[in-house]
Amino acid sequence: MAVNELAPVTGIVLAGGLARRFRGEDKGLIELAGRPLAGWVADGLRGRVAEIVVSANRNLPGYARLGHTVVPDRLPDYPGPLAGLLSAAATAQQEWLLTVPCDAPFLPLNLVSHLLEHARAATVPLARAADETGTHYAIMLAHRDLMDDLRDYVDEGGRRVQAWQQRHACETVYFGDDAYAFLNVNTPEDLRTAERVAHRYPR
Repeated sequence: MAVNELAPVTGIVLAGGLARRFRGEDKGLIELAGRPLAGWVADGLRGRVAEIVVSANRNLPGYARLGHTVVPDRLPDYPGPLAGLLSAAATAQQEWLLTVPCDAPFLPLNLVSHLLEHARAATVPLARAADETGTHYAIMLAHRDLMDDLRDYVDEGGRRVQAWQQRHACETVYFGDDAYAFLNVNTPEDLRTAERVAHRYPR
């Protein structure tokens, strides 16, 4: 890509879950250092992808205030990240689709470029992120050509991200420079940790 050219990627912020460990509070709208968690994630993608879409099932006006298209799941009962990807894909305009959870505020700023470079170099339609803590299956870059297969998988009742990825050639891309890069704010304790280190991550 040329300098300043945006990647042909739609960034999809996954905010459609129930957040049971936050007693059902809409996690993407929980504030970290004065900004919603989903806003941190979207701001980390801004200027690196051609468009941003938020996948959400509750409080849609709150997510719309982030300034991006908001798309609810087409299936009921909060069916998970694959359903969020599938619904967002119907709106997305780009060749590649990147899913990132709304509760990971400190994702690497080279996430998009690194995943895309590896997928293209390996000529595979999928790439997912990993670090020393393991593979982060929901942080994945998927080519649009996979959406028909994903629709079949979801319509047949498939929900597991890893199981769907195993149907396709996939690169696992390692990011190892930052212990907090893939911090998931799953609990109030995680939120307190994020508050302590948020000043390190200008977005």
